[in-house]
Amino acid sequence: MGEVDPAFIQELEHRPKLNVIEAGGIPVIDLSPLNHPEFYNDPGVLDSLIKEIGDACKNWGFFQVINHGVPSEVQNGIDTAARKFFALETEEKRKVRRDENIVYGYYDTEHTKNVRDWKEVFDFTVENPTLLPASHMPEDEEIQELRNQWPEYPPELREVGEEYARALERLSYKLLELIALSLGLPEKRFNGFFQDQTSFIRLNHYPPCKYQTMLGGVLRTRELRKESKLGSTQSELRTF
Repeated sequence: MGEVDPAFIQELEHRPKLNVIEAGGIPVIDLSPLNHPEFYNDPGVLDSLIKEIGDACKNWGFFQVINHGVPSEVQNGIDTAARKFFALETEEKRKVRRDENIVYGYYDTEHTKNVRDWKEVFDFTVENPTLLPASHMPEDEEIQELRNQWPEYPPELREVGEEYARALERLSYKLLELIALSLGLPEKRFNGFFQDQTSFIRLNHYPPCKYQTMLGGVLRTRELRKESKLGSTQSELRTF
């Protein structure tokens, strides 16, 4: 075990179980009709899509979307830039390290169940700056302003990151509108609740490690088999 710091080792009961059967039947919803006006304007096609989303929300609480309209060049751009960033020396990445005052940027010491995660992340907000109350006290009117910080290299990370954020924001609103319609509500019924959103995007990087099954993090179990030698880079949108 000399290659892995004990701080990363999960207790046996918290380690991924590779022999667990994956859940089947998770809804996969094809959003192609949204990208083709001739289908989107067809009430039958749109009603079918709305019902599919409504059923997924009711019976599962979540779903996966395909053909979502986020251009492949945008996805490839953020993936390439993220890989360049995470390939930098640790000292270089820590120049944009987040702390208690700067909540967005690079971080490599997150914990799960009091064990350090075998991953590093880079966070950036969708709304820049993001404005928040300085405290939870109702009488406190002070506003806290949170801003992104971007690394010098790769220089394109900021541009592709902001473009990716805008694309995901458009997709998120469209899904929100479809969910509203599935409930029999006006299309934009929920949009106003996200006017002052605090959504952010997280880029996850899992360095290669042959002891992956013993480590903490959020890498999906099925990926442990195929990514343990190569490492893995992912992105996710967190909406609040």
